[in-house]
Amino acid sequence: MSSDSPVNFNSQGSKNENDPNDNKNNVNNESFDQLINNHAYNIHDYATEFKLPEKITLGRYIFERLKQLNVTTIFGVPGDFNLTLLDKVNEVKGLRWAGNANELNASYAADGYSRIKRMGCLVTTFGVGELSAINGVAGAYAEHVGLVHIVGVPSLRSQSNHLLLHHSLGNGDFHVFEKMSKDITKSTIVLHDLNHSPGAIDEAFREAFLSQRPVYIAIPTDLVDLTLPSTYLNKKLDLSLPLNDTEAEAEFINNVFNLVKKCENPIILVDACCSRHSCVSLTRQFSDLTKFPTFVTPMGKGSVDETNPRFSGVYVGKYSPDYVKNIVESADLIFSIGSLLSDFNTGAFTYSYKTKNLVEFHSDYCKIKHAFYTNLRMEHVLKRLVTKENSSKMLEILKEKDYYSKNTTIPPYITPKLDTKKNDKELTHSFLWDHLSLILREKDIIITETGTSSFGILQTRFPSQCIGISQILYGSIGYTVGACLGASMAIEEVEPERRVLLFIGDGSLQLTVQEISTMIKWNLNPYLFVLNNRGYTIERLIHGKTEKYNDVENWDYLSILKTFNGNVEKKYETKRIATVEDFKELAKDKDFAKNDKIRLIEVILDKDDAPTNLVHQATETAATNSGTSK
Repeated sequence: MSSDSPVNFNSQGSKNENDPNDNKNNVNNESFDQLINNHAYNIHDYATEFKLPEKITLGRYIFERLKQLNVTTIFGVPGDFNLTLLDKVNEVKGLRWAGNANELNASYAADGYSRIKRMGCLVTTFGVGELSAINGVAGAYAEHVGLVHIVGVPSLRSQSNHLLLHHSLGNGDFHVFEKMSKDITKSTIVLHDLNHSPGAIDEAFREAFLSQRPVYIAIPTDLVDLTLPSTYLNKKLDLSLPLNDTEAEAEFINNVFNLVKKCENPIILVDACCSRHSCVSLTRQFSDLTKFPTFVTPMGKGSVDETNPRFSGVYVGKYSPDYVKNIVESADLIFSIGSLLSDFNTGAFTYSYKTKNLVEFHSDYCKIKHAFYTNLRMEHVLKRLVTKENSSKMLEILKEKDYYSKNTTIPPYITPKLDTKKNDKELTHSFLWDHLSLILREKDIIITETGTSSFGILQTRFPSQCIGISQILYGSIGYTVGACLGASMAIEEVEPERRVLLFIGDGSLQLTVQEISTMIKWNLNPYLFVLNNRGYTIERLIHGKTEKYNDVENWDYLSILKTFNGNVEKKYETKRIATVEDFKELAKDKDFAKNDKIRLIEVILDKDDAPTNLVHQATETAATNSGTSK
């Protein structure tokens, strides 16, 4: 976007021929969608195409089906109840076993993988393994992330005899752990026999894909090697969304048109479930069609190309920039796409719409004002809104009401610049996040940990076609190390030239640091920015600013890559930046921009420094915790 003049939303029609930014970024985004949706299940005769034997084991069936869903990396940790199952991974051409440091990290990695490819998978062992992963699976459920958790469990004979096996609670109950997963998964499947297992597996995979929630599949050790015809894999998985009721959909769209006819200041607000449920491209088409100012929430960051002329900023309730707050809260029609109204996503529940003309699009229902449309799915509705017929109708309405002659002025985005004078001032969060775009590149995958990073990144303007990954709702610290591994392995499979950048605090890193060794094992090249402020910043801001329990040991972070490198010499680079001048040197380093090696950059920050919006949020959270909030 230009940094010289304000952006006026007054262009005619669905495309401004004089605007070079109008559609230049759309082709590559759609090409990437095609890459990640290139499912092998579309092959007519799968068994013949991949030269499968006449009979395959049930264990192999599971992994062949995952391959058909474009899941080609399996995360997890071996254990004696899943070992024969893991043998089957190597039998499937094109599949690889990642092998994680622990099950919790494996669940985070499967989540990060799914954020890129829509599905992820982890395999754990009964009891001790699955419970280690359960926190990460819960996070995937909360954040609408599709993954499959496969658990190797004791044989049916052992279970029927109620043997007091290791990894159990010693009471003969083999279903207790499965029950723990019921409330954090879309479905929980325990395989009991060969006849029903293929259908149950297929249905579980379908549910995970369509709902974008985890599913749980337990497979007893004595079922793994039972055989079935490989031609079962020729049956296509039905991954199509159920169709909307046509009358309800037509009524909803007609009501949308009626609201547009009456409005003067419409906006679009894009949230997390837009990207989780594959509506990014459709939302972009709707935004380009209408030319309505388009905002994102913290959880929606990365769902809208921030170089698109329609992009207008991040709305965080009362903690938004003034111009964002004024435009959003004075709007008389709001199109809310994929909202997830959590505390950290809404500026501590401080949304303040002045209008009741709210049109909501969700994965399994839509809503206009007070009218609910159950089972009206936003993907179908958005597709219908941008059809040629409805696009023409929308443009005619906007032209008749002379919408495009009325300017909604967005302050220009001022591209950050670095002073040529030497500046040895200490690095601050304000400077870091305001200038971070200078080291970002088109198509970067930007992963931000709960705390200073996930709040600070809201100040940063993304280059074109970037993807943002965070866990703002569930907020399990340490999540992003595993997620970085998963995202790196996923992007390597579809578009390896893209860079992956992780921003994580020192406290969070110390929970899950082991997974950096897995990155090195697989020759991955992410950028690991470790924000070192010697403790838990968000906790200090909420309570106990000077208490020892919010401090962490100050590791020698620059030695981490060397430590995990072992006896095999692999390329890596470490840097420490503590001043503005250090940052400037980093931004100017052309070699640093090449993702040809894994890098760890320690960023030294004052322990009392934090992004402004995090300070505000922490104050609200402290009040909520103490019961004194308004």
